[in-house]
Amino acid sequence: MSAIIEFTEVHVRRAERTILGPLSWVVHEDERWVILGPNGAGKTTLFQIAATNIHPTGGDAWILGEKLGRTDVCELRPRIGLTTNNLATDIPGSETVLNLVMTAAYGVIGRWREEYDLWDESRALGILTTLGMKELRDQPFGTLSEGEKKRTLIARALMPNPELLLLDEPAAGLDLGGREDLLRRLHLLSTDPTSPATIIVTHHIEEIPSGTTHVMILGAGKAVAMGPINASLTSENLSAAYGISISLVQDNGRYFARAD
Repeated sequence: MSAIIEFTEVHVRRAERTILGPLSWVVHEDERWVILGPNGAGKTTLFQIAATNIHPTGGDAWILGEKLGRTDVCELRPRIGLTTNNLATDIPGSETVLNLVMTAAYGVIGRWREEYDLWDESRALGILTTLGMKELRDQPFGTLSEGEKKRTLIARALMPNPELLLLDEPAAGLDLGGREDLLRRLHLLSTDPTSPATIIVTHHIEEIPSGTTHVMILGAGKAVAMGPINASLTSENLSAAYGISISLVQDNGRYFARAD
């Protein structure tokens, strides 16, 4: 199984402080990862390296077979599907759901002079159907609920048929119904053998979708634990990362935690 991400002793320094690493990590193409950890643990920095938005200070970072620092990231980024909370603020409120998804094929926001064919529209509609958004294809993005916006942005990230899917807090800001609906659809994606390797960053244990195969728990810039989720996501590892005693409960592939 080929490696989608391979980090060897990667670290990031800002001023005189190491904010991430040293960290060695391998993600394979059939894996679904979640990254956990308290604020300041290094989750965002790790995500930004995986997205090729920043380079590590030291160590080797390989993304999709290309080494950062020796490749043109502009050619690498179209192979990565990405959602962040900041992206939604850049989208014109009048942009329709279908157009927003289709324009991802060109890496732009807002239709202009690009040319699309029936294949583009068919693929966009297929992804929107999977995420429960097909009926809203002509709806302006600005009129959508938060849950609908999240699902539309994930559909956009999937449109270019990426080899790596990065989701930054996909369930943030959703109510209970919206969160559970999104997690159910992420579970369906995780069980699809054609889906790309996926990495989700979240603050909340209950936002881990069932079907997640691996976890990395960060604390103070270092990996407290990483590996298969059923072995690495434990009360002991969470307690070590967060600095308080935490009890973890698993129920039908979902996880829930509370402080003792």
